Amino acid sequence: MAQRASVRAAETNLAIHVPPLPRVSVQAFCESPAIAGAVQAAGSDRRMARANLKLQMGGLTAAEEAYRHASTPNVILIESPATREALFSGLERLAQHCDHGTKVVVIGRQNDIMLYRELIRRGVSDYLIEPVEPLDIVAALSGLYATPDAEPLGRTLAVYGAKGGVGASTIAHNVAFAIARHFDMETVIADLDLPFGTAGLDFNQDPPQGTADAVLSPERVDAAFVERLLSKCADRLSLLAAPATLERTYDLTPEAFDPLLDVLRAAAPMIVLDVPHVWNAWSRHALLGADEVLIVAAPDLANLRNAKNLMDLMRTARPNDKPPRYVLNQVGLAKRPEIRAGDFAKALAAEPLAVLPFEAALFGTAANNGQMIAEVNAGHKAVESFRAIARSVTGRIDQRGSSGSMIAPLIARLRRK
Repeated sequence: MAQRASVRAAETNLAIHVPPLPRVSVQAFCESPAIAGAVQAAGSDRRMARANLKLQMGGLTAAEEAYRHASTPNVILIESPATREALFSGLERLAQHCDHGTKVVVIGRQNDIMLYRELIRRGVSDYLIEPVEPLDIVAALSGLYATPDAEPLGRTLAVYGAKGGVGASTIAHNVAFAIARHFDMETVIADLDLPFGTAGLDFNQDPPQGTADAVLSPERVDAAFVERLLSKCADRLSLLAAPATLERTYDLTPEAFDPLLDVLRAAAPMIVLDVPHVWNAWSRHALLGADEVLIVAAPDLANLRNAKNLMDLMRTARPNDKPPRYVLNQVGLAKRPEIRAGDFAKALAAEPLAVLPFEAALFGTAANNGQMIAEVNAGHKAVESFRAIARSVTGRIDQRGSSGSMIAPLIARLRRK
């Protein structure tokens, strides 16, 4: 059993970033229905998608019997018996059958630092204290494979339109621009709309390579290869453009983008996924696997229905994540009957992250010039909305502008007087 000392508090705060597990095998041996239920729920978490989790009852006794004549998995998760003596003696017997490199995580009832130290001395990788939530278990398993000196993995924000033509790509690109500009975060936009993507147009870029090259050649994907595919859009902002050609069709597997996203997450702290309005295996996989999901909707009935279906799915399929956020876009279009923002919020049981008015001249000029809204009119209220969205999805404080000045609060108070 590998030795690893790591004191871990219960991580039930959904704001904590828990990286996904690699392709490992995990076998859990539980004694109580409560712990078995938590383990089973953890196994359905999106971060466990690549891990192979098996659950059986019987605790340490069942574990010892299971591996008497079989090889051990990468991780063994054990619910502790009632007494220390039974726990220590059971672990000693289990150690005789463990293969080299197998990690053991114990879930116990006693909050005792001396017990924890003794377990670590005996080769246990981690110790969780009951009661445990599914995310506690996922975080503990994920932490086993986090290199101590490694850079934190980047977060992914998937932006998806509730209906075609609602401006989801425009929102994605401007939010990414705001993240890079105002929060000093290295940000990558990945345009996943391979036949019709507009990120290259919006940033006035025409790179010869991009997202499709990585997706169609997964065996070549590594840090150096992806670095060659990225094109610079602005300070701290890079783009993986789509080819936007119809020379071929793209019948992709659910995991088609995974190798690319793994490399991007290791290279940049923020990756914005511009997900096209299609519904198939890979788009669903991309949305469910993202750290944050932002739905863009226009204020009409079809958008409301689709947004509700999407949010209901996300809440059910991602119970250990923050609920998806949404933005109301193109509000105030002349002569169009609209559903009010308040009614939209009531139906979705959530307030919009932002309400963006329909500004045909401003957004049309930006699109035709290959610019962001902030580059066309830095003082427009939409720019502050993009900054607010960026602030919400990153949890960061603006690093630039007057809001970051040390004397700004004093100036503001003097003006109020």
